Amino acid sequence: MSTSASPPDRPTGNPSRRARRALTGEIVRFAAVGGLGVVVNFAVFNLCRALTSLPVVRCSVIGTVVALLVNYLGFRYFAYRDRDKRRPARQFTLFVVFSVVGLVIENGVLYAATYWFGWDSAVQNNFFKAVGLVIATGFRFAVYRTWVFRPRKPEDEHGRGPATTPSVTR
Repeated sequence: MSTSASPPDRPTGNPSRRARRALTGEIVRFAAVGGLGVVVNFAVFNLCRALTSLPVVRCSVIGTVVALLVNYLGFRYFAYRDRDKRRPARQFTLFVVFSVVGLVIENGVLYAATYWFGWDSAVQNNFFKAVGLVIATGFRFAVYRTWVFRPRKPEDEHGRGPATTPSVTR
C-alpha cells in the first residue's frame, strides 16, 4: 500500500518556489533595514554639510559610518536573525571589512563627482551619493548574505555545532 504523504523530515512543496520565497523575504528584510540606513545616512550627511565646515566627502563618510552601525543591529537582529550566530566576533569583523569596501565604493563615486568633475552643489552631492549608495548596496547584499550572515547548517537548528556521537573505547 503506497501513500502520497512525504516523509516527515522532508518539507513539502516545490523546492524552487520555496527558495524564491525565502530569497524574496530576505530581500524585503534587507531593504527594510537598508531603507532605515539610507534615511540615517542622508540625514547625518546633510546635517553635517549644513552645520559644519567639513568637506563634503568627510560628511558623507560620517553619515555612512553611523548608518552602518544602525544597519549592523538591524541585520543581526532582524533581517538575518535566523542565521548562524556562533561566532559574533568573526561576524562583526567581516561586517566591518566588507562595510569599509562598500564605504569606499559609495564615497568614491561622490569623491569623483565632486573633486574630478567639480559637481559640488547640494543636489549634485546628494545625487552622486545616492548613485554610489546603489552600487555599494548591491555589493553589500551579496557579501553580507554570503560571508557575514551565513546560513545555519541543518544540524545548527538550535545554535549548536554538528551532532556528534560519543566514541566508545575499550
